[in-house]
Amino acid sequence: MKMKMKSIFMLAIGLAMAWIYVACSKDENLTPSIKFIRITDLNSSDSLLSAAYQASTIAIIGDNLANAREVWFNDLKASLTPTYITNTSIITTVPSDVPKVVTNTMTVVFGDGYRLEYPFSIVVSKPEVRSMGCEFVSVGNTATLRGKYFYEPLTVKFTGGATGVIKSVKDDLIEVTVPSGALSGPVTVTTNFGETISDFWFRDTRNIFVSSDPFTGWWNPSYVVTNPSEGDPASINGNYIRLNKIVGAWAWTEVVGGPASAMGAISKNIPDDAIMNPEDYNFKFEINTKKPYTSNLIKFNIGINSENNDAYKWEPPYDTKGEWQTVVIPFEEIAAKQPLAETPNPNGYWARILMHGPGELDADISFDNLRIVPKK
Repeated sequence: MKMKMKSIFMLAIGLAMAWIYVACSKDENLTPSIKFIRITDLNSSDSLLSAAYQASTIAIIGDNLANAREVWFNDLKASLTPTYITNTSIITTVPSDVPKVVTNTMTVVFGDGYRLEYPFSIVVSKPEVRSMGCEFVSVGNTATLRGKYFYEPLTVKFTGGATGVIKSVKDDLIEVTVPSGALSGPVTVTTNFGETISDFWFRDTRNIFVSSDPFTGWWNPSYVVTNPSEGDPASINGNYIRLNKIVGAWAWTEVVGGPASAMGAISKNIPDDAIMNPEDYNFKFEINTKKPYTSNLIKFNIGINSENNDAYKWEPPYDTKGEWQTVVIPFEEIAAKQPLAETPNPNGYWARILMHGPGELDADISFDNLRIVPKK
């Protein structure tokens, strides 16, 4: 009898141990885990990641992930979409902000409070400098740079080595006071995460084909402002052209321009490479609208051997509210609307600004520095 009771007791202990083992094994099998992190492109699913750039989309691959409620990168919480969470994967986007506390750790928080940590870094992008509100700004005035990833502390250095005084910074915009000694050329923006030199040039005087310094052409020397007085826009690069009159609907109003023979040596300033490869260049000019450009039509002739009355049409509306701004138009768009010279012309090109379109316009528009410059 004693032996029988002892056998039953040992069997009970054995069953209890087996149950505990199964229960523990079951709990371990349900514990969330991360195997790896990869990009979301299925064609590159073998590209595993230990770090990712801001705002990039990633896939977290593992087991028992369906109960995930939050994903943190350092001290930044990512956005989660329930339909992108399964038992074996979480698709999320790395936050675009800059972390204040850097742990190089990703943390997944689950509905039951369980926290799963995994080593992962955010690669903070270096500044991206895209454009300047006006590329011609005088010393002491404010220049506006647009782009991305402008994180303080930062510096803006002009060609020549002068550093501007920062007035304000947003993620996509810098306002900086132009310093004495700022020269024509690229602008360099530097943050703790890298340095970028702009493709555009500050005070870009390359390849200007209409400037009025001095006036050349067939039409309207009276439109040229040489010494701005009260009521005139301030000069940004010597003389400029100001159209200040009523322009009737379909009234033929040549603002400036003419054939190469009338424009002179400046007509030869468009690069040969721009005629052959317009996609590598931009057409730029500065404009100041003291009254909004809301009707009629501005037509440009650029890089052609003779006048084209159905030229590239720059349509309204546009309003700079009395400030100078730089307009940038890809030169291939110009080439698609008017026939460029078939081959480079060593004698120069026809150029013109023509007002001719529907609707009467009470115009007060100033132009300067028409130019063709490399995109990069």
